Amino acid sequence: MNSLSSRAAVGLFLIVVLAWGVNWSVTKQLVQFVSPLWTAAIRSWIALVGLITILGLSKNLVIPERRDIPVILSVALLHMTLFSTLVAAGLRFLPASKGVVLGYTTPLWVALAAPMLGKEALTAPKLAGALLGLIGLAVILNPSSIDWTNAGVLLGAGMVILAAISWAANIIYIRAHRWIASPLQLLLWQVLVATAVLSTLAMIIDGLPHVEWSWRLVSLFLYSGLIGTALAYWAMSMVNKSISALTTSLGTTATPLVGIASAAILLSEPIDTSLAIAAGLIVTGIGLATLGDRLLRGQATARG
Repeated sequence: MNSLSSRAAVGLFLIVVLAWGVNWSVTKQLVQFVSPLWTAAIRSWIALVGLITILGLSKNLVIPERRDIPVILSVALLHMTLFSTLVAAGLRFLPASKGVVLGYTTPLWVALAAPMLGKEALTAPKLAGALLGLIGLAVILNPSSIDWTNAGVLLGAGMVILAAISWAANIIYIRAHRWIASPLQLLLWQVLVATAVLSTLAMIIDGLPHVEWSWRLVSLFLYSGLIGTALAYWAMSMVNKSISALTTSLGTTATPLVGIASAAILLSEPIDTSLAIAAGLIVTGIGLATLGDRLLRGQATARG
């Protein structure tokens, strides 16, 4: 299965957005029972088993070449390890609805950092998008939205923002990488490295996990590992082959909106005015930054 029909691709993309959005509420529940490191490690083990099955059946299991090892390590360490752990740790203190909005500021950090590193030009749409997003960030971090007297809440917000920045660093590196195998074929190896690192860190820092297992906890882990991670990563790789990068980039801006809605439904988290305004500004900012980025890439392609 190398490509999808337009209808199948759109359907699969909707599943990805729903899976990722709901996964924030699921992670919020998991870290109430298990440490952030073990939450990320156990989820990664489940995802690894799921991906071995999926990629094996689709005949996408390959041995990576040496030139692809840097991108495997980049994704595994910056996104699957650092991003996942910081988000899980941050959600111990922060509502899932606010966490998902802060976590999806990643494209804004890319828009700001890439020109500073000399990787891309800063176009007007990208600058406008980044400024809108930063205003949205200020709105969600204002004292009427989060309790500045609560050190845990501030720490949680800081960790999720740092997670978004680590994901942005990974994206900037990926854009410069010359792929040998496809992202789909390297996915298993990225998860394998992340699983090994997360498990080792969890054993060293937290020791053996002391978990009171229940059907609810098992269900949450199965969702997060199989649906929110393995299926979502595989599906996104398939979608990227069938839908334009601009469409998928803009479409993923719906993820924080799904995250806010799922937190309201599953966790009874309120949707206050600051959250709604911040989400609107950040999503709009990401959209503008994405359009500016694609415009720049289109011009570069036209110039050959």
